[in-house]
Amino acid sequence: MTYQEPPRSTFMNSYRVLVVGLVMVLCVMGIALIEMTIGHYTGFGDSPERINALENSVDACVNCHINTAPGIINQYGYSTMAAVGVTCRDCHEVEEDYPGGESHMGQFHIIASPTPKICGKCHNQQWQQFNRSRHAAPAYAAMRGLDDFNPQQLEDYEAIPEGLFDLAKAPDPLYELLGSDITQLACMACHKIGTPQPDGSIGECQSCHLRHEFSLEQVRRPETCNACHIGPDHPQWEIYQESAHGIAYQTSSEHWAWHGEPGTLTVDDFTAPTCAICHISAFGGSPTTHDVGDRLSWFLFQEVSTKRPDWDENRERMQDICGECHNDGFIRNFYSEADSATEAINDLVTEGQALMQQLDDNGLLTPEPFDQAIEFAYFNSWHSYAVTAKFGAWMQGANYTQWDGAFPLIQSLVELRMEVNELLEDADNASIPEPPVADDPEESDTSHETEGTD
Repeated sequence: MTYQEPPRSTFMNSYRVLVVGLVMVLCVMGIALIEMTIGHYTGFGDSPERINALENSVDACVNCHINTAPGIINQYGYSTMAAVGVTCRDCHEVEEDYPGGESHMGQFHIIASPTPKICGKCHNQQWQQFNRSRHAAPAYAAMRGLDDFNPQQLEDYEAIPEGLFDLAKAPDPLYELLGSDITQLACMACHKIGTPQPDGSIGECQSCHLRHEFSLEQVRRPETCNACHIGPDHPQWEIYQESAHGIAYQTSSEHWAWHGEPGTLTVDDFTAPTCAICHISAFGGSPTTHDVGDRLSWFLFQEVSTKRPDWDENRERMQDICGECHNDGFIRNFYSEADSATEAINDLVTEGQALMQQLDDNGLLTPEPFDQAIEFAYFNSWHSYAVTAKFGAWMQGANYTQWDGAFPLIQSLVELRMEVNELLEDADNASIPEPPVADDPEESDTSHETEGTD
């Protein structure tokens, strides 16, 4: 039998089918790869569908407030708490004799702003951790002193391991200098996070967890911390922005898992840290905490910084976070350099303290704070420049360590030294008695002759 080559048209048709099939397979694989890539870089589909759990609600609070405060109802409707059935009354309704409560519509008693004790009914661990933190009683006491605390709250304040408590602490001199009309919209806006509450608890959870959506993304975003940690004496927000971590946030955070389940976050979800990752969130080997000092080594806000009581354990917890991206050698080297920078800044502040002590030893400082220009100069030297330099060193903001920190600190010390010397010289000159005025010889002789003539 003689072999016959198939017709050319049949061969071409088979070839075309094969090519088309291959193209389709490649397209399907490409689409699948793109979907996998997008899913990975957006936190594995980290944008949950927004569902309003209060839509068509028959709850009396919802039906009333949808007319009087629709924004609040809309926010809460999209919250995870509404989704699991937590009602308005679960958080706001209290017993008739509850401290701080008030009658509402003549039907029941409510507390307008739920306290940490009320939040603690469901979030007890977070409440207890917060109570141990400097965000609690120490934050309020740093501004207002301890006059507003009851005996139990004073005990809670004294029990804080890192509280640096002083049971005789008076209101801050600057708070009194500015007066309540200003400070209620200035200092209080941040320091109220540690407000002593009538029901015995301390703090305001809503300072960080903005009502009423209580979004995980909102509380994890560094802009939330920016509300208070900003400005010349604690410029953490500005330093973060210029750091490598902040640059990563500004350029790639749209891919991060802002709604990821607490306790499960890894470098796949966040490729660089935020404030929350470093200080609060469970990440690496460190569990979640609401004690914001739990991973810190130094009291950087102090005039002369000292290490925290449990600084070595705190450091291990923070280094667990760092170790998710950096090797041990890098971490050890960075901590060594930051420690050295902190101690060097401390030495400069100590020079300023010695200069002011000279004035005090010579009786040239009045008992009243901030009534002499040199007191403002010294205060700025440590409270703005030194603190900024230390935060810049630890948060990797070279500009803030140098030009907004160490350089103006050194400059202020030179100026401070000149002012102190001038004051001491003026005081020395003023203390030298004037020489007695001698009698005029001519007047003396004339007087004698006159007496003799008489």
